[in-house]
Amino acid sequence: MKAIVVHGDSRQPELVWTDAPDPVYGPDEVLVAVKATAVNRADLSQARGNYPPPPGMTDILGLEMAGVIVATGDQVMDWRVGDQVCALLPGGGYAELAAVPAGLLMPIPEQWDFAQAAAVPEVWLTAFVNLFLEGGLQAEETVLIHAGASGVGTAAIQLAVQAGATPYVTASSAEKLAACRELGAVLAINYKEEDFLTAVLAATDGRGVNLVLDPVGGNYLERNVRVLAEYGRLVNIGLLGGAKGELDMGLLLRRSLRLAGSRLRPRPLTEKIAITRQFRERFWPLLLAGSLRPIIDCHFPLPEAQAAHTYVAQNQNIGKVILLAP
Repeated sequence: MKAIVVHGDSRQPELVWTDAPDPVYGPDEVLVAVKATAVNRADLSQARGNYPPPPGMTDILGLEMAGVIVATGDQVMDWRVGDQVCALLPGGGYAELAAVPAGLLMPIPEQWDFAQAAAVPEVWLTAFVNLFLEGGLQAEETVLIHAGASGVGTAAIQLAVQAGATPYVTASSAEKLAACRELGAVLAINYKEEDFLTAVLAATDGRGVNLVLDPVGGNYLERNVRVLAEYGRLVNIGLLGGAKGELDMGLLLRRSLRLAGSRLRPRPLTEKIAITRQFRERFWPLLLAGSLRPIIDCHFPLPEAQAAHTYVAQNQNIGKVILLAP
């Protein structure tokens, strides 16, 4: 098969569309002809050598895909050759073929194309896990979503609204803020022009928010803790702002706050299958009905993954950047 292979060093990785070994699928897996995949920040980190795949997993980039099943393992009962599916992956999406555990598969709705389907697994499951399973978000609570115009951010806004919660967001431009408001953000803060802590405390009469979903880390830590209401929760899912920050432990104790770090990729397969099932039970009908919708910024041909990574690294996108297989 053809796949994107990383050449060069971590300072200037080169993504090359070239020959690669076909994946081997197990008895409880299917082999999928990939039609579309998507760019995630984790792919950029892996290409630079900062986010290696879990032990035993392929080193080909790509944490999600949409495509057509071309073969099934002996123990697969619920899926057939020809089924159109999308799925979360531990890696391997930037390729013509991918081996996928059957328990991770989700059916592509008839009215969707492969690009729409490829925009769902990684960011929607990430948003779901961290808002509800890690963050315990409930109806009538408030949540601050940093990077609100990102793939995870646009999914998280919609999930929060459907759950009866109130989403606040930060983003970097008027265009991104407008997109977040359209999706349901009640407060949209340009972090380049305004301090999010001051803005949120003003909007909540000093109470703060119940949950913060944060891919920034580092230099946001102190303000993230200060913006939390009593019994508030901070879930960190990334380190775009660095790995170290100041933490007021006294405030943590006085307000009974909870801080969590969360990753989806390294979790055991059984856990990821359970997460997929819970997401499908609670929110898949809303995706089918159009009440929730994946937000797509643009498309690139998969062989041009290098250009797509450059685009995402420049922080230009609103929603997902999709890679279409030849």
